[in-house]
Amino acid sequence: MPVHNAGEYIEEAIQSVRAQTYSNWELLIVDDRSTDNSVEIIMKYVALDSRIRMFTNPRSSGMPGAPRNKGVEEATGRFIAFLDSDDVWLPEKLEQQIPLFGNPDTAIVFSNYEKISDKGERNNRFFIAPKVATYKRMLKGNVIGNLTGIYDTAKVGKIFFLNVHHEDYVLWLYILKKGFIARNTNTVVALYRVRTESVSSRKLSVLPWQWNIYINIEKTGYCKAVFYYICYAVQALRKSLI
Repeated sequence: MPVHNAGEYIEEAIQSVRAQTYSNWELLIVDDRSTDNSVEIIMKYVALDSRIRMFTNPRSSGMPGAPRNKGVEEATGRFIAFLDSDDVWLPEKLEQQIPLFGNPDTAIVFSNYEKISDKGERNNRFFIAPKVATYKRMLKGNVIGNLTGIYDTAKVGKIFFLNVHHEDYVLWLYILKKGFIARNTNTVVALYRVRTESVSSRKLSVLPWQWNIYINIEKTGYCKAVFYYICYAVQALRKSLI
C-alpha cells in the first residue's frame, strides 16, 4: 500500500484488509513522505496488529511505483497483492482469489470491482472484466484493476514496477507475456474510489502513456500499435462511462 497524504481515506483501506476472511496476510505500507496525519494513523495500526508493517521512502517519489517496489521487496509471502490507500477491499477478496492459483497456468488472479464516489457513496457502478485475460487480450487495454490483482511469485518470481506511467499495466503484461493467464473470480471484491484529481479521471492526458507502452516497452511495431491503441481508447471511454 503506497501512501502519500491519504489521511482522509487510509484508515478505511487498512480496516478493509484487517476485515479479510482469509487471515494469513501481511500488510506492507510504504509512506511516500506524507505531510498530513497519514503516518500517525498507520502507526496506530502497526501497534495494534503485528501483520502490519510500515516503511518510509528516503524521499518523495511522486509516483506509486517506487513505494510499491519497496513493498514487493519486503514481502515474505508467496502472493503479492496491491491496494491503494484510498481504495477498499471487500471482506472475501483474498478468500475467493487464492484458490484459483491452483491452476498451473494461472499466474495472476483478479476480479471485478465497483466504483465509488470521493465520499465513498456506492451507486451500482460495476466494472465487469473478462473471465480470462491473456497477453494478446491485455494489449487491447487493461482489464485488471490494480486493487484486485494478485500475482504468484512461486511461478514468476518477484516482479517489480518500471518507472513509467501505467506501471501496473506494464507489470501485468510482463507476466502474461511469459505464457501465463490471468483468471477472474467473476465476483466484485473491491471498491475503487473515483477522485476528481486522480490520474484515471484525466483520460485524455494519459493517452500518450499508452502509446509509449506499445512502441517503446512492448515494441509491437507501428501498425499493431495503432490497432491496439484504438482498442484501448474505446475501452477507456467505456470505463469512464461507468
